[in-house]
Amino acid sequence: MGEKVCYHCGQDCGDHPVEAYDKCFCCNGCKTVYEILNQNELGCYYDMESSPGNVPKEIQGKYDYLDNPDIAEKLIEFSDGENAIVEFYIPSIHCSACIWVLENLDNLNPAIVKSNVNFPQKRLRIYYKAKEISLKQIVELLVSIAYEPYISLEDTDKEKSKRVDKTLLYQLGIAGFGFGNVMLLAFPEYFQHEGIWLDEYKILFRYLMMFLALPVMVYGGKDYFITAYKGLKKGILSVDVPIALGMSVLFIRSVYEVLTGMGPGYFDSLTGLVFFLLVGKFFQQKTYGFLSFERDYRSYFPVAVTRIADGKEENIPVQDIRKGDRILIRHEELIPVDGILIRGEAHLDYSFVTGESVPVYKNNGEKIYAGAKQLGGAIEIDVINTISESYLTELWSNDAFDNDGSTGLKNLTDHISKYFTIVVLSISLVAGIYWFVHSGAGVAASVVTAVLIVACPCALALALPFSTGNMLRIFGYRKFYLKNADVIEKIAGIRHIIFDKTGTLTLNDQVNMRYTGEELSEDELKSLKTLLRSSNHPLSRILHEQLPGEADTRDIKEYKEIPGKGVEALIHGKYIKAGSAEYTGAEKPAKPGTYIFIRFDERVKGYFSSQNIYREGVKDVFDQIAKEYSISILSGDNEGEKEYLERLVPRGTEMLFGQSPHDKLEYVKSLQQKGVKVMMVGDGLNDAGALAQSDVGIAVSEDVNVFSPANDGILDAKVFNNLPVFLKLSKRTIHVVKWAFFFSFVYNIIGMYFALNLMLTPILAAILMPVSSISVVIYVTLATNFWAYYQQKNGRNAWKL
Repeated sequence: MGEKVCYHCGQDCGDHPVEAYDKCFCCNGCKTVYEILNQNELGCYYDMESSPGNVPKEIQGKYDYLDNPDIAEKLIEFSDGENAIVEFYIPSIHCSACIWVLENLDNLNPAIVKSNVNFPQKRLRIYYKAKEISLKQIVELLVSIAYEPYISLEDTDKEKSKRVDKTLLYQLGIAGFGFGNVMLLAFPEYFQHEGIWLDEYKILFRYLMMFLALPVMVYGGKDYFITAYKGLKKGILSVDVPIALGMSVLFIRSVYEVLTGMGPGYFDSLTGLVFFLLVGKFFQQKTYGFLSFERDYRSYFPVAVTRIADGKEENIPVQDIRKGDRILIRHEELIPVDGILIRGEAHLDYSFVTGESVPVYKNNGEKIYAGAKQLGGAIEIDVINTISESYLTELWSNDAFDNDGSTGLKNLTDHISKYFTIVVLSISLVAGIYWFVHSGAGVAASVVTAVLIVACPCALALALPFSTGNMLRIFGYRKFYLKNADVIEKIAGIRHIIFDKTGTLTLNDQVNMRYTGEELSEDELKSLKTLLRSSNHPLSRILHEQLPGEADTRDIKEYKEIPGKGVEALIHGKYIKAGSAEYTGAEKPAKPGTYIFIRFDERVKGYFSSQNIYREGVKDVFDQIAKEYSISILSGDNEGEKEYLERLVPRGTEMLFGQSPHDKLEYVKSLQQKGVKVMMVGDGLNDAGALAQSDVGIAVSEDVNVFSPANDGILDAKVFNNLPVFLKLSKRTIHVVKWAFFFSFVYNIIGMYFALNLMLTPILAAILMPVSSISVVIYVTLATNFWAYYQQKNGRNAWKL
C-alpha cells in the first residue's frame, strides 16, 4: 500500500496520517484496532506500545468535574446504583474501525457491560457497572483511545426531550395495513361475475372495508383535518382544505352507499389517498432528520467550571456561577461568563463571537467577555455577570431567534390550492344545480360528491414534498444540509446574498504571512525563526511555522517577551526585536491590518502582514452568483484586506468592515424592510443573529456535526465552491414542481369529465386516483435526478468535488 493509505481500512490518510509500527493509519481508531487485533492474536501478534487505559498527561484533571454527583446525574440517562447508562456525542467517529473500537470497550475495561454506536449521529451509548467504574473514568478511557466526547451545557438540559416522535410511523403503518386489506376485499367487487362474486359475502366484505377505513380516516388523516381547521380559522385556504374535504366526502358517501346497499363505496380510494399522502410526508421527514439546526449558546458552553474559593479549587456546574466568584480557565477552554482578568496572561480568540481572526491580548484588570477561548496558559478571572447576564447570552436573546422562519410564508402549494379550492367548489356547485334541475336531488348529490372526490388534490400535495425531498437527499449527498423542504422554495426566491468574510470566505486557522521590506538573508531568517520559537503569541507561532529552515536555540541570550507588544533577544551577536510598530520603533503603516515588524540591532528591516487564505474557487463563486443576485460582504475584521477582496468580488459589491454581530443583524433587517429577500452565508456565533433574521441562513462549517447555529442549512466548507450549483438546482426544483402541478390539473380535468357525466365508478376512481399520484411522484423524482445528473456532467456550473 502507498504511504498515504490506511493500513487497516484502506482509506486515504490525508495530510496528517497516524504513523505507527512502520505503517500509516487514517486515525487513532484504526491504529487501536490494529493494536487490539494483534494483542488478542487475531492477526500477526505485536505487543501494544501503549495501554489504551492510560490517561494522557494533558487531560489529567480536565474531567474532575464529572466526579461531582450533581453534574454526573444530569449526564447519566439511567442509574439504579448498580448499573448505569450514559450517551456521548463523539465527533471523531468516521469509519467502520471507529465503530469496532467503540463497540468493544468491554475488552478494554470489564466494568463496561456493552456499548453501541449510532454512526449517522456519531453518538455512543455505554452500559456500565456504576460501582466499578465512574463517569470520569469512562470519559478518560475514551480520550485515551482518541475518542474524546463533546460535552456541553446543553447535554444537561433534561427539559429538552430527546425522544423520537413515532406518530407518523404509526399512522403510516395503520394506513398501509388498511389500504392493503381494503384493496383485497374490493377485488371481488371489481371483477363481478357469476361464480366469483358471492352475494352472501358481499355485505360482510363491504362492512369490513368500512371498519378498516375508519382508523385510516380518523387516525391516519387527522393531521390534514387539524391543519385545514386551523387554516380556515385564520382565513387561509391551504392545500389541506381540499384534501380534508375530499377525504370527508369520500368517507361519507362510501358509508352512505354501504348502509343503504347502493354499492361498495370508495374505501379503496380513500385508504390509498391517505397512504400515499403519508408516504410523501414520511419521505420528506427522513431526508433531514439527523442534524440539529436549533442549537443555542448552551451547545458550546462547558458543563462545569473550576471555582477557586479560600485557596481551594472545586468543580461546580456552570449554572451555579455567581457574581464575585473567581474561576479558573485553562488552555483551549471557553470562557462562559463576563469577568475581570486577575491572574495570568490572556490570549483570547474572539472569532467565535466577533469573527475577528486575530487573537486579543488582555492585561490584568481588563474586562473579558463570555465566548472567548483562552489560547495561552491558565488564567483566573473574577465574575462580574452570571451566565444569564453575559454579553453572549444577550446576543443570543435577540428577537430574531424567536422567529421560526415560517410566519407569513406562502408556499407554492398553498398559494395554488387557494384558487384550486375555489374553482372546484364552484364547479361542484354549478354541476349540482344543473343536475338538480334536470334529474333531481339524488343525481345532483351524486355528481357533487363525485366532483369533490376526483378533484381531491392528492397529486398536487405529493408534488412538492417528493420533489423537494428528493432534492434534499441530493443536496445532502453533496454535503449541503437543509433544515426542511420549505428552504428550497425560499432559496429560489432569494435576490440578495450576504457573505461573512472570516471563516466563510477564508479558511479557519490558516493565515499567510507576507513580508514587506529589505530582503532578509538566510542567517537573518534563521535567527528570526529562533527568536519566534520561544514566543507564545499565536501570530508568532504561525510565522515561526512558515519561515524556512530550522531554529537554533544554542546561541540565544537575554530573551524577553512583553505580552501584547513583542519579543526580543540577542542571537548570534545581533539584537533582534519582533512585534508592534511602537515596540520596534517603526512607522506604522496607514493601511489598517495586523503586522509583525522586524528590527535587527538599530535598523527596522521590514514587516510581516497577516493575510487570510481564501477558499478555493471564491472568485468563481462570486462571478457566477453576481449574474443573478446582488452581493454584500460583512466582516468583523478591519479593512486590511479590502484591496485584495476588491479583486475577488464583482464591481459595485458593498463591503462593510468592523461589523459587530448586532450590526450584521441590523443590515439584514434594513434590506428586508425594502422588500428584498435575503440569504446570509456565515460561519460563527457572530453571524447567528443575521442567520436567524435573514430569509435563508446558511452556515458554512468545517464540521457539520459540531457547529450548527440557528439557521436554515449547513454547507460543508469543503464544497463551498458548489454554492452556485445549489442555488441553480433550487430554482430548477421549483420549475419541476410547477410542471407537476400542471400534470395534476390535467388528471383532475380528466377525472371531472367522468364525474360530471355520472361515469365515476368505484373501480375507475380506484384506478385514476392512485395512477395520478404515482405518476406525479415518478415524474418529480426522475426530473430532479435528471437535473442533478445534468449539472454534474454538462452544467455551466458543474459539481466540483
